Amino acid sequence: MSDDEQVGDASGKGGRLLGWVFRNLAGPSQVQGAVQGGSQMAREAWKQDLERRKQWSREQRELKRARREARRSGGVGQP
Repeated sequence: MSDDEQVGDASGKGGRLLGWVFRNLAGPSQVQGAVQGGSQMAREAWKQDLERRKQWSREQRELKRARREARRSGGVGQP
């Protein structure tokens, strides 16, 4: 490329096409409303799903603890 060829505009933004690509395809993500969620119903569904996952984890930990205690006491534990 010679010195007189220029890619983009003088401001270094790359011209209209690259500016559009950056703004619409590769630009910074939009996080407005990400924490709050889309709607009240979506937030409630997310909370319920999270609670079900936590409950399952608690149950799994309790089962594992019970099996460990059964092995220590010499009882027959579940496989």
